[in-house]
Amino acid sequence: MSSSSARSPAIMGASPARKMEWSIEHLSLGVSGNGTSFPKDKINILVLENVSTTAKDMLASDGFHVESEKRAFTEDELIERIENIHVLGIRSKTKVTQRVMESGKKLLAIGCFCIGTDQVDLDFAEKKGIAVFNAPFANTRSVAELVIAEIIALSRRLSDTSAAMHQGIWNKSALGCYEVRGKTLGIVGYGHIGSQLSVLAEMMGMKVIFYDHMPKLPLGNSESRADLASLLIESDVVSVHVPKSEQTFMMFREEHFALMKKGAYFINNARGTVADLDALAAVLKSGHLGGAAVDVFPIEPEKNGPFTNVLQGCPNTILTPHIGGSTHEAQDKIGEEVASALLRFINQGSTTGSVNLPNVEMPVAPFSHRILNIHENVPGVLRDINNIFAALNVNVRAQVLGTTNNVGYLIIDVDKVTSVDTKNAISALPASLRTRLLY
Repeated sequence: MSSSSARSPAIMGASPARKMEWSIEHLSLGVSGNGTSFPKDKINILVLENVSTTAKDMLASDGFHVESEKRAFTEDELIERIENIHVLGIRSKTKVTQRVMESGKKLLAIGCFCIGTDQVDLDFAEKKGIAVFNAPFANTRSVAELVIAEIIALSRRLSDTSAAMHQGIWNKSALGCYEVRGKTLGIVGYGHIGSQLSVLAEMMGMKVIFYDHMPKLPLGNSESRADLASLLIESDVVSVHVPKSEQTFMMFREEHFALMKKGAYFINNARGTVADLDALAAVLKSGHLGGAAVDVFPIEPEKNGPFTNVLQGCPNTILTPHIGGSTHEAQDKIGEEVASALLRFINQGSTTGSVNLPNVEMPVAPFSHRILNIHENVPGVLRDINNIFAALNVNVRAQVLGTTNNVGYLIIDVDKVTSVDTKNAISALPASLRTRLLY
């Protein structure tokens, strides 16, 4: 961010269409004893989709007003409810669109109590200065354990055998059943989950290979492969752990399944858009693949109820309703991780862990007030802010700035006597999007 503007900050006009005051002028940290704090019980937090009790308890015990709903909201329902909400907590089913955020005039932050954030319009949230947080690590173990269970279940055809027994059919046979020891597991996407799965699979005696578009340090005896085709040709089991993106959209098609060994297994606990399910159903029914386990789908119901999919009825195929991270342990960890990030943001202005704003954090300076400013990342802003400090004779105790391509985020601790005037002057800058006097 350059400092090439020639305009005087003392007389610059506001641009109402592009900027907005943060609705909460003061949020208490309880450290200064200055009596300027906005009452925490007036800060409204809405959590949806049965977010864990751990998260709700953490937020409520800090003094905030917390409301919760067990189900997901539609866009229209959320628009009706969002007007007086300062912080929104969701999981994967509630969609936070531009319309929702435009209606949420007081909205400061969104907590996604899951790994993915594609249910939120991140670009618009960035432009509005709304911080979005998620939990990229908390359900790693739960998903990895599910994959291990699926590898064993597919190798022993447990799904079909159990279904036959429920139908009153006794069919004891070793046909098509194998140990997993000595088999090759191919992991596509060697991130948090993929690498954890790698360790667990090796403990069971499997050989592990992986493919990732970025160089990754192999754990244990695992080995990387230079391209996806090489991994598919070599693997007895292929497990996918990639994010939703343009690059991963339909990355498994008919030609990719054709490269896999006859009798190999395909597992997808990542995103429903990474595999062509019609092509997968075809290779399962033809017998080219020996089985599959799928936990995610291109279109998933917004609530529990009827579900139809082309994979239903395919042999040795395990279908689960997006439960990879649905364990008590994972939900508690997700709740703790996201709630902690939200508390740091509300109470200190920290954006560490935000997926759409610059990650900025600064220790609390005693006997000072903290100003938070999100602005367009254009030339001249930092120079203009420094001019404000000079014009108002502001003693800056500490400040830190972070930027993305589109926005800058500035945390400033200043002497109490000048804090209100300083905040108002910074807010009046044409490039300012949101400005808040924290405490």
